Parts: sequence; structure tokens; C-alpha cells
Amino acid sequence: MLSRLGALLQEAVGAREPSIDLLEAFVEHWKGITNYYIESTDENTPAKKTDIPWRLKQMLDILVYEEKQQAAAGETGPCLEYLLQHKILETLCTLGKAEYPPGMRQQVLQFFSKVLAQVQHPLLHYLNVHRPVQKLLRLGGTVPGSLTEKEEVQFTTVLCSKIQQDPALLTYILEGKKTIGRKASREATAPLREAASVRDKDRPHIKAPDNGTCGAWASSARLPAETEEPDGAIGESSLITTLIGLCKSKKGRVALKARENLLLLVSVASQAAATYLVQSSPCCPAIIEYLCQLYQSLPSSLDPADIAALEGISWRLPSAPSDEASFPGKEALAAFLGWFDYCDHLITEAHTVVSDALAKAVAEKLFVEILQPQLLHVSEQSVLMSTALLTVMLRQLRSPALLQEAVAFLLGMDQQPAAPEDSPRTLCAHLIRHCDHLSDEISIATLRLFEELLQKPHEHIVRSLILCHLEGRSYVARGSPEPESYEDTLDLEEDPYFTDSFLDSGFQPSVKPPPAPAINPDGKTAVTEIVNSFLCLVPEEAKTSAFLEETGYDTYVHDAYGLFQECSSRVTPWGWPLAPPPLDPHEPERPFFEGPFLQMLFDRMSRILEQVIGDLMQRIQRVPQFPGKLLLVRRQLMGQVPGEQLDHQTFLQGVVVLEEFCKELAAIAFVKFPPHGPRLHPSKPPEGHV
Repeated sequence: MLSRLGALLQEAVGAREPSIDLLEAFVEHWKGITNYYIESTDENTPAKKTDIPWRLKQMLDILVYEEKQQAAAGETGPCLEYLLQHKILETLCTLGKAEYPPGMRQQVLQFFSKVLAQVQHPLLHYLNVHRPVQKLLRLGGTVPGSLTEKEEVQFTTVLCSKIQQDPALLTYILEGKKTIGRKASREATAPLREAASVRDKDRPHIKAPDNGTCGAWASSARLPAETEEPDGAIGESSLITTLIGLCKSKKGRVALKARENLLLLVSVASQAAATYLVQSSPCCPAIIEYLCQLYQSLPSSLDPADIAALEGISWRLPSAPSDEASFPGKEALAAFLGWFDYCDHLITEAHTVVSDALAKAVAEKLFVEILQPQLLHVSEQSVLMSTALLTVMLRQLRSPALLQEAVAFLLGMDQQPAAPEDSPRTLCAHLIRHCDHLSDEISIATLRLFEELLQKPHEHIVRSLILCHLEGRSYVARGSPEPESYEDTLDLEEDPYFTDSFLDSGFQPSVKPPPAPAINPDGKTAVTEIVNSFLCLVPEEAKTSAFLEETGYDTYVHDAYGLFQECSSRVTPWGWPLAPPPLDPHEPERPFFEGPFLQMLFDRMSRILEQVIGDLMQRIQRVPQFPGKLLLVRRQLMGQVPGEQLDHQTFLQGVVVLEEFCKELAAIAFVKFPPHGPRLHPSKPPEGHV
């Protein structure tokens, strides 16, 4: 048979009517396939061990060769017409569904993929092509671990590439039976009937087998009847659901390719195609439904520390890095975060219509319906876990549309300043209360959530939490001149933590606080006083930096300057004024309220001062060999000496951390002023500082 086909092709090259011999060969190979089902009695021989794969390959080669020969004339070849008119793809789809011989579905998928990829003539507009394509899609993508996953993902790759090239094809591939009416059928087959009549008129001596041939061999082979699906079976299985199913594959390459194909599909440039995806396909619901399933499958025993520590999860590499420590629920957490990252990437790359719909679906189905009840739950474990998960989601989030939805979910869109007497009605108000929760774990987890939120490039975050309470400048007394310097407002002698009893306790400062770096002495700001106000919070007897040759708060200037520059560049597009607006002396004075968020932060900071500095000097006297032990603890925290358990260790660690905290506050205050002198080129902090 191979030699006969070669002779036919050689003869066809020199003949006046090359299509005649090609058509005979094409029909002969198709008959060879149909005859197998009539004559074969062995139901166990795999398809790849029969001559079916070879005959399908010859049919493909003939179609491709014929198209190259017909390209100059701009005509459709008779072999392609025969394929379409005699519904060969429909028949092959039925054979693939029957899986007879075993492995036939794999052969059919390969043939469909190669025909659609290698034949350049547009095919998917024809009813006798896109209908079997739809049926073939309904055969796969629904059973995880299918033996034909590789062929299915190759098939969807071809379809998504064709849709990307011509978005109008989307409706042909995704539409259900209800939309394929008789009118559409007549319109789709009209060109084929017309072409066939012209062909038969021009070449009456070529007789193609009638449609009855297929029916005869099909009934002889006792194949299962093709079952018609009910009208409107759009959501049962389609290109979308097939891709989603393949995205869940345990085979990494299959899952990755399926995700790339789905990404290609949602990024179509056509407005009409994007609208069709959103309104007439299961695209958004299927993607978000899987996201919610992964979230709800997370074990309730997940440790928030493990959630916060898991990094490096990407939709391209959804599994957790192997070098990280394992913990219960790690794989489930990595799967959820990987799909969330994929959804975020889809929203970034998709057409605006699809992007907005996906973002709103994430907000509605995941944030509002699942996360919000957990954040407001009475169970501390539920609050703790949901807060930690939301924090890590915010960390991964990049798309502007999803960020907008997350901000609206967490803060609402109301920009009116809150009053002190307002009860917590919104989710934001409850979360701010959680920052000062009886449970330290919940407080820290929620503070981390707000820390992550404040790093996002969205103006409404800063405005809602802070600026809306400060814009009126009610913190400035009306009718009095604004201070030109902070020099007169800072009086350390009046500080409640530096009272006479403190000085009488015998602890006199042995070394003066290190002076702040010099700046331009123009009198506008007294940065030295502000910096020292932080540095003097901790008495000199409780400081240990100087013993390790550290230079004071300037060890933090480098990091603070980088952070300040990052924040400045982030807010630049928002068009904030460079100076505060002048006060209106005629405007009535209102009591100042810094807002619930700043109020919570100030309350916590004031308690830190009360719990550490308030009785620091008295507690120091009760610790024998305090200076030596404090220095040892600092070296332990810096990793310079091995750790060993000491008496009062928690207290000693708190003193060291408090000193570093005050130094960091001083550095932040320093870099916020107009750049002068040494601050422009801050030195790198020494290795190993706390």
C-alpha cells in the first residue's frame, strides 16, 4: 500500500489533474479505516498496532500536499472537500468516543490537532468541523489522570492559537447545541454543497462514496450510538472546562501548558470575544470555583507561622520549594497560593472585560462569601488562619484590578473621616480592633496584614486609614501662628519618663546622647531635637550599642533612606502637594481625632513605653550584674555568641529591642527632612546589627 501511494503521488506531480489521483488515494485510505471496523474481530489489539495510525498519517500528508498544490490557484482541494462533505471528522469523533480499538481516542486527538494546525485553509467556521471539535472536547478534560492528557493539551493548544489569530472563532468552538440551529447548519454547509456540485460537474468520472457507506460499516461494527446532548449543554464540558480540568493535572508539563493555553484564550484582543467569554461561557465561574475549592480544602490546623514563611510560590511552579521545611498542609497551601497567583496573572494579562469580571468574581466568591465570615468569627483559630492567608495573598497580589477589589473589601470606598464614638460597623473597623486583641497572636497577625496593605500602590489605602483624618489639619490650634521650629515644643525635662524620681534613683547619664548629623542650619526644622527625643527614651545605662562600636541610630539610616525613597516614588503619581495648605482662620475649630488606625498604633506604642520604660530603672536594680548580662544578650541576638538561658532573659531582650526600636524611629525621622549633608550617602550598616 505504501508503494502504491508513492507511485500515485509521483504520478500526480506530473499529471494535468493532480487532484484526481490524490483523491483516489485519500478515499482509499479512508475506506481502509472503515473496513477495519467491518472486518476486524479482535477487540483487544491496541489502535497503535493496527494500520489506522499509518492511514491517518497518509490522509494528513495528502491534505497538506494538496493544499500546497492548490495554493497558487486559490482553490479548495477535492480531498479537503471530501473530508468536510462526508463528515469524516464527525465519524472519527464517534470512533474516539467508543475507544475501539483501544487507544483510538488518542489517535483521533492527534489527527484533529495536526489537521487544524497544518492545513492553512480556515476550517473551524464549518459546521462539519467545529461540531466534532466540540464533541471531542466533551470527551476529555473531565477525568483527572486521563491517559490522553498529553494529546488533549496539544489539541487545546491548537484551538487557543487559532482563536488568538481569529477571535471570531470563539463562538464556533464554545457555543452549545442550542445555538447550532438548522439555519446555522444550512449556512455552514452551503459552501460545501456548492463546491461539491462544481467539482462533480467538472469531474463526472470521479465517483465519491455516498454517505451510506459510513452508516453501513458503523452498524456492522456494533459501535455505541452517538447520544445527543440536551439543548444548552454549554456548561457540561467545553474548551473552558477541558482546560480547567487539564490545569489540575498531576503532570507538571500538562498543567503548565493548559494554564498557558487558558491565558492565551482570555487575552483575546476582540471586545466581542471577551464579552462572549464573560457572558456566555463558564470561564470566570470555573476559574474561581476551583480557587474556592482549593481554599476550602486547606486543613484548619495550618500554623499561621508556616503560612507566613512559605514563599516562592508561582503559578508556573505551583509546588513548594523542596528545600523548605515540610509541615502538615504544605502541599495544599502551595496548590492554593499557586492558583491564586495564576488568577492574579490572568487578571493582569486578560482583556479588560475579562479582567474586571474575574476580579469581581474573586472578591465576591472568595473574599466576601468565604474569608469575611472567618475574619469575623468568634473562633480565634479561624480569625488567625484567615488573617494569615489574607496577608500572604496581599503579598502575592500584583494586578491593579484585583488590588482595587481587595482594597474595597478591606477598607470600603467611603473616604469620610470616622468619629471617636463610631461603633465598628465595617470590616476595617473590626480588623483595627483585632490589632489590639486580647490574643497577642491575632494582634500581631492583623498588624502584619495592615503592614502588607500599606505597601500596596493604591492611594485609597493611605487616604482611608490616615490622610482623611489629617487633611483638615485640626491638629493645629486655630488663631495661633504655626511654629517655625519644633525647638520650643520639645522639653525633655517635662517628659513623664524622666522625672525627679528617675534622677534620684542614682542613674545619671554617663555619656551624652550622640549628636545628630549636621544639616543646613536654616531654622526651619530642628531635626536634632526630634532625633534626640527618640534616642533619649532609653536611659544610657540601658544601652549597649556603644560597647560593640556601633555608631548609634545611623546604622538604620541606610535602610530608612531606602524605605523613604521607595515610599516617595510610590506616591509621586498621586499628585500630592509639596506643602500643607494654609489654615483658614475663619473656619471653626474642631476637636482633633487622628482616626481609629493611628489611635490604635499610638495606644500600643504608649503601652510599650509604660511597660518597659516606666519601671525600667527599678527593674534594672533587681537584676544582678545587669550591664554584663545585657551585653551578652545583645551579642546572642546578633549571633556573635551561642545562646544560653539567663535569668530575666525576656526582660533583657526587651531592653535591647527597645533600644533598637528607638534608634530606628530616630533614623526614620531623620531621613524625612529635606536632604542635606551626610544623609545623601548613608554608610552601609555593619554586618550583624540587631
